[in-house]
Amino acid sequence: MRGHDRRGSDDEAMIGYMTQMRDEMTRFVMEYEFAVQELLTKVTILRHEFLNLHHYNPIEHVTSRVKSSPSIVRKAIRKGVPPELAAIREHITDIGGVRITCSFISDTYRVLEALTSQDDVRVIAVKDYIAHPKPNGYKSLHALLEIPVFLSSGRVDVTVELQVRTVAMDFWATTEHKIFYKFDGHVPQRLIDDLTTAAQTAAELDRRMEQLHTEVHGVDARSPGAQTDIDDDVLRYFWEHARNSWD
Repeated sequence: MRGHDRRGSDDEAMIGYMTQMRDEMTRFVMEYEFAVQELLTKVTILRHEFLNLHHYNPIEHVTSRVKSSPSIVRKAIRKGVPPELAAIREHITDIGGVRITCSFISDTYRVLEALTSQDDVRVIAVKDYIAHPKPNGYKSLHALLEIPVFLSSGRVDVTVELQVRTVAMDFWATTEHKIFYKFDGHVPQRLIDDLTTAAQTAAELDRRMEQLHTEVHGVDARSPGAQTDIDDDVLRYFWEHARNSWD
């Protein structure tokens, strides 16, 4: 009877712990979802500013993702991270991610600078794999950013991984990932050699396209974009006010 009571007590403790952990894990993942949304909002604002004020949009497209709970746990096990949310938050920095694809190499640096210079964004680390590619030819700008999320319980600072790359870099990286996934990491050497050659070709394409763009448009010139629809009467109102203030 005493053993039965102990098992019942253990079961109740386990159920209570699992219920609490489910709530905490849900909140944990939500914090990363909110942080990614915050960063995406910043990117959207940046795109509109470039398009409407500079008449040029350096951002081709944007993708984002937040790892699922099972994926987070699997990575924690692989890395030997203790099964504690505080430890997972500290040691796994790619739970939330945003990837920005740009037309030209200069655009990648421009976009990264625009996002990392904002007052409410703390830059944890930046890795320039464009200037210093990985041995396999991988190129991209990586940044770990701390994004503030404001919940009912207060502010939470959440780490989000940002990647900024050109279209050619993104195409190569996506293809490389698919190949390694298909071969479960054991890729034949001939394919690795082909990937390295393809990375060099992609880099040369980026260089030539940017050179052509600069020759056609100049260093500071931007391609035509959408004009903001502001009525002439509105502009005339501001003009009259400005002229009167000069008198």
